[in-house]
Amino acid sequence: MANLFKNTHSSTLAFIQVKLKVTYIFLFVAVLALISGCQTADKKSELQTYFSYPDSIESGGVKMISIKTPIGNFKVWTKRFGSNPKIKILLLHGGPAMTHEYMECFETPFLKEGFEFYEYDQLGSYYSDQPKDSSLWTTERFVEEVEQVRQAIGADASNFYVLGNSWGGILAMEYALKYQKNMKALLVANMMASAIEYGQYADNVLAKQMPAEVLAEIKAIEAKKDFSNPRYFDLLLPHYYQQHICRLTEWPDGLNRAMKHANNDVYTMMQGPSEFGIRGRLAQWSVKPRLKEIGVPALMIGAKHDTMDPKAMEEQSKLVQKGRYLYCPNGSHLSMWDDQKVFMQGVVKFIKDVDGGMF
Repeated sequence: MANLFKNTHSSTLAFIQVKLKVTYIFLFVAVLALISGCQTADKKSELQTYFSYPDSIESGGVKMISIKTPIGNFKVWTKRFGSNPKIKILLLHGGPAMTHEYMECFETPFLKEGFEFYEYDQLGSYYSDQPKDSSLWTTERFVEEVEQVRQAIGADASNFYVLGNSWGGILAMEYALKYQKNMKALLVANMMASAIEYGQYADNVLAKQMPAEVLAEIKAIEAKKDFSNPRYFDLLLPHYYQQHICRLTEWPDGLNRAMKHANNDVYTMMQGPSEFGIRGRLAQWSVKPRLKEIGVPALMIGAKHDTMDPKAMEEQSKLVQKGRYLYCPNGSHLSMWDDQKVFMQGVVKFIKDVDGGMF
């Protein structure tokens, strides 16, 4: 009887142990299913947020923002990508009066990182209103425009990153000097803080890299101010633009569209007839002595073949209070295209470092 009780007791314990193991397995599977369900729901929620633009009708993120100016109200074109309350990046194109189109190259890398960013055509550019009053084309007026765009996109000092290329770099620096209290960080791509030094670099360094006979013919055309002469750009394109603006054998579609859509009236008034030096309203522009006033984290981007002196760009990173320098060894003025991997990796790292408090 004792043996029978012992055997029965052992069998009962074994049965209970098996049942407990099965119960644990079911519980474990249920927990995994619950976690997976939550993750799926979260992912679905993220996608719904990502593709939601509640402040406008569904228009692919495009919104015409109303801008007040001294001569009246106008509208500027913007396009929003992503949804990220911690990182909102405003892209400032060059020119002046080029378009956002050549900056479409930011879309893939920024979307991969989950950044929220805005392509934007400044007033006078192709997709925005194009008033004819020449009093509008000043850096001071453009700075106020950027501030109004910032307010419209709901950015502030906790999340607002301003990235400007070329003339957009001038605008970005000017904006930071007046409104850095509303910024998280500044990125200046391929723009010296002194147009005077930019002109000197073109004349004293880059011009001397051209064949002597080519330079002589260009200078002769400029002396006559015969800028409508097709020969002028026939010479500049292979000897300057393809060497120092964009070095890709075939120019990107976005760049070609931006060139095609440029507002030449505004461009010539502010920059001059070409990228070979600077002769317009911006010719005497400089904020180099004031860079020390910029206290937000700032990235200065230079390139070996740029129209801007890369050493000057490096110097600027040391003149601001919290600077970093990014050098693109294969790049030119549009190094976001012709040295894209180095450019984009450096830009993304800077933004993530600032966002993570590691700068």
